[in-house]
Amino acid sequence: MPEGPEIRRAADRIEAVLAGDVVEAVRFGLPRLKRHASTLRGHRVTGLETRGKALLTHFEHGWSLYSHNQLYGVWRVQPRGRLPKTNRSLRVALHTASHSALLYSASDISVWRTEELAAHPFLARIGPDILAPDLTWQAVAARLGAARFARRRLADLYLDQAFLAGVGNYLRAEILFTAGLDPLLRAGELGRGERGRLARATLAVSRRSYETAGIVLPPRLAARLEREGLPREQRRFFVFDRDGLPCYRCGGEVERKAQGGRRLYRCPRCQPTGP
Repeated sequence: MPEGPEIRRAADRIEAVLAGDVVEAVRFGLPRLKRHASTLRGHRVTGLETRGKALLTHFEHGWSLYSHNQLYGVWRVQPRGRLPKTNRSLRVALHTASHSALLYSASDISVWRTEELAAHPFLARIGPDILAPDLTWQAVAARLGAARFARRRLADLYLDQAFLAGVGNYLRAEILFTAGLDPLLRAGELGRGERGRLARATLAVSRRSYETAGIVLPPRLAARLEREGLPREQRRFFVFDRDGLPCYRCGGEVERKAQGGRRLYRCPRCQPTGP
């Protein structure tokens, strides 16, 4: 599933071709949405917003298109009239005079009055967006210290969108590695310094992934590994999807376990077992 940085980058691509322009034609591939084509057609897009893994397309007349890519959804931006060759099902097509924004395969799509979006079942329960410009490490540290999260294991907490919106499996692994913390520690077991370190890692890793299109390694390390000829997938992460390979920091073997039905990666040396 795409995580917050991927959704934000998709929003950037869509915004570049839609914002400020009138949507001349709208097509919905789901029968329940077809009545809303006339709601959006002929109106100007004012901007794109992301909240965690949800993408919101806002229109000038007070309506918004909500979409969540879920596991298989993907947005494509094309010059108008040039549909990509794909076996995917087209769910949404927004056409301006020059471009098209196309959403394939997703089904969590709805049209809302912008002022009522706070009542959306998903948006109403999520925490702060990890890429929100005004989110500070102090605010993240405060959430880590909140009583309602104290008994949660970090491995579980960091996949809970009510804690922070936009974190998925790869960000979880890389954030906890960067902070040097055992994923099975509970939030209430962290000291003040550990909370601060984890909060800073949360923002740094998420923002770096957004800026680099998914490479969370520090730039110098990523550049060195590229010079050494490693493929892109082996120079993106410290631990995620690298089980059995040497840790780039200590040389120890990265391990993979299952936690809550999800893959969990860690370096036992860099993330020693907690109490």
